[in-house]
Amino acid sequence: MRERFTVDEVASEAGIVTGIRGHSQGGDAVTETAKIVIGADGLHSAVAKAAQAPSYNEKPPLACYYYSYWSGVPVEGGQLYVRPDCGFGALPTNDGRTLVMGFWPSREFPRVRENIEESLFQVWALHPEFEERVRGGKREERIVGTGDIPNFFRKPYGPGWALVGDAGYHKDPVTAQGISDAFRDAEALAEAVDAGFTGRQPLDAGLAEYERRRNEQVTPLYEFTCQFASLEPPPEELQQLIGALQGNQEQTDRFLGVTAGSIPVPEFFAPQNIEKILSGA
Repeated sequence: MRERFTVDEVASEAGIVTGIRGHSQGGDAVTETAKIVIGADGLHSAVAKAAQAPSYNEKPPLACYYYSYWSGVPVEGGQLYVRPDCGFGALPTNDGRTLVMGFWPSREFPRVRENIEESLFQVWALHPEFEERVRGGKREERIVGTGDIPNFFRKPYGPGWALVGDAGYHKDPVTAQGISDAFRDAEALAEAVDAGFTGRQPLDAGLAEYERRRNEQVTPLYEFTCQFASLEPPPEELQQLIGALQGNQEQTDRFLGVTAGSIPVPEFFAPQNIEKILSGA
């Protein structure tokens, strides 16, 4: 374990990744070799770039986000409001701080960034009580945000390398599933590498299964997330379904569980479940 260590280069020979070169803070250059280099290094992964990992099922950035942390803004649970061409919300965090955010379609990013704070208060004003609570609090940190939110899958393995977390699969944060996906995929990748190194299974076969399982598990939520992040009106069928959920707390909780990742998308949207909801409306 090397803390405060900078990776300068991913080393390779004849197209096979062999290790890394880097340096510690104020220290000399170091070269480390390994049977496998795992890139858990995020959206702009150096490992993915060095390995030329191909991307697929790509979608362009759909939304942009800005947020900061306030004190004195009480919020019970999480709150999320979606309006035409924008959304906003608040989440309780630690030490009495509340994360307050706003988001817009990606086409609005150039306009929003011209005056970020004004843009945030404009969107919060769509719910006067919400805006009043924020104005009654105190912003404790600078406002941060981005419009650099591409959506893609990357092939997560190759000769001497593998990818996990946002390095291998990235989507809009509107459903807030990035860290949950990363934990699940890290466990699955660790199992594949262990099976390969101990000889229980060829490493390439285990890594191929890791990719297959990942894609099978996340693709429905990926498509759902991208639809949500577009901030376009839902398809007519989904509007009818949401209308039918009114007064049905059990199924409303399960629908919210889809966005929270606790209910699989195919399970909730199974024809028999949809028929049950509509017939009981």
